[in-house]
Amino acid sequence: MNRMGLSLGLIMLATSAPARDDGRYTGSPLKPWFESLSSDFGQCCSDADGYFVADVDWESDHGHYRVRINNEWVMVPDGAVITQPNKVGRTMVWNYYIDGHPRVRCFLPGTMM
Repeated sequence: MNRMGLSLGLIMLATSAPARDDGRYTGSPLKPWFESLSSDFGQCCSDADGYFVADVDWESDHGHYRVRINNEWVMVPDGAVITQPNKVGRTMVWNYYIDGHPRVRCFLPGTMM
């Protein structure tokens, strides 16, 4: 039974989750840009899946980032960093959870104020 649960968990991690675009951003001129964003971990989905990060909740040290998600500091893998120009100007993160801890799928650095 334990092996079956582990297999099911691995299958769920390997399959992609559908974007949760509920239509709020249909008229946004940035919608196609958000939908084009991707990292080494796959498509970031859409602006409905990511959220803005306050300047005090992320930091950079020599090109490496970490971000606070639900009061937990998480190292941003280099492959999760989106390097194209940030059209919204604010920092955004797209995350998921493993064993109750946040992981970063995509990270769009902003400018620290």
